[in-house]
Formats: sequence, structure tokens, C-alpha cells
Amino acid sequence: MKIKFKAIASLAIVAASTLILGSCSSSADSSGFEYMPDMYRSPAIEPYVDYGEIRGRENNALKMKISALVPPSYTIPYYGTDSATVRLMLPYNRKANEMFRLTHGVYDAELSVSDEYLLAAGDVNPLKLTAENTEEMFKKGKALYTSNCAHCHGEKGDGNGPMVASGAFAGVPNYSNLTITEGQMFYSIYYGKGAMGNHSSFLNKKEIWTLVHFVKKFQNPSYPAVSSAPVKDSVATAAPAIKPL
Repeated sequence: MKIKFKAIASLAIVAASTLILGSCSSSADSSGFEYMPDMYRSPAIEPYVDYGEIRGRENNALKMKISALVPPSYTIPYYGTDSATVRLMLPYNRKANEMFRLTHGVYDAELSVSDEYLLAAGDVNPLKLTAENTEEMFKKGKALYTSNCAHCHGEKGDGNGPMVASGAFAGVPNYSNLTITEGQMFYSIYYGKGAMGNHSSFLNKKEIWTLVHFVKKFQNPSYPAVSSAPVKDSVATAAPAIKPL
């Protein structure tokens, strides 16, 4: 009986040792094998999955609902410790007009009864052009314009992009005829205008302001008037103030 017990104990020790040692890894980045990892590590929700149709199964109740998840209100991504960059990336101080709920699908946001597009006319681009940064600014602006705007507005900003030439859209303005201010340009790109949808979901504020600089080149070929002295980024009109970090 003692012999059997010793044999069973020995086998149990060997099995336990094999299990423990087998879960180890020589890689410093490996956590080893985990027993039921879902118990202590929640699987991430995939933000862009159409939950109305998964693996051939349809849920009609979810088919017409937006599945992409948005961050909680009044939160912003971490942009480092540079106070100018943090101020620039704070939530946009202008609100969409209440009609945007019907025309541009702006939901779950604080809408305004005021004409905020008109109020945006006085907003100033916080990204100041200097002799040192102009070339890089326009290079980035061109890349953003090519991937987000040229298909409708055209390579030359004349409103004759491929989408217009195909007949899919009409009434796209020629930038050279635009008289709106840079603040209104930002508002239009951020929330959308006319047939154009909002771009705030895939362009951050710095990218939109960079794009505004590039668009103004179409509006005025002699733009910009660059000063020789470097100028630090400033904060747009009426932007919330924070203490330097």
C-alpha cells in the first residue's frame, strides 16, 4: 500500500513539475501559458465590428446602430507634456448647430442653437507659419489633402475631383473663389458642410489646422506671408485655458 502511495505521489510530483516548467518561457516578453486567461484578462471589444452580422448570423435590432465606440465625453488622448500641444488638442470649443443632427448625423453631442459657423469666423489658426516650418507644414498639408479631400475638391482645389467628374457629387466649390476665414474652414472640415460629412472622426485638430494652411494656398497663391522669426504655437480664440504642465 505504501509503495502504491509513493508511486502515485511521485507521479503527481512529476506531473505538477512538468506542468509548471512547461508553462515557462525563455522569452522575457512572454507571460508563459495561462490557465483560463479570460478570468483575469478581459478580451478587448473590437470597435469597428458590425455586430449586426457576425459569422453569418444577423441581428436586425443592431443592423442600423453605430457599432464604433467613442471615448467618454470631455476626455482627450494623451499628447505628452508640452503645454502648447495639449492646449491645441483640447476638445473643440465650437459646437455643431442643432440642425447637424438631421443633416450630418451628429449624435450624442452638445448641439448649439447659435450660428457657431458665424462665430468661428474670428478663430485664428494656432499653428503659426515660420521660415523654419513652412515647407514641412505644406508637405504634411498636401499629404492630408491628397488622402482626404482631392477625390472631391480636385488636385488643384478647383472642385473637379474624380468623384465630381463621375457625377456622384455636384456643387463642390472652387477654393480660389472662397471668401471664408480660416476659422470657418476649420469648422467646415471638423463638422462638415453641405454635402461634405464631418472629418473629426479621422483627423485631429492639429491635422485639420495643417490642412487649413494648405487650402489657403488655393485661396490665395501668394499665401503665406512668413516672418523670419520663429513663433511658438498659440491657442485658438476662445480655447479653454489650462495651466502649463
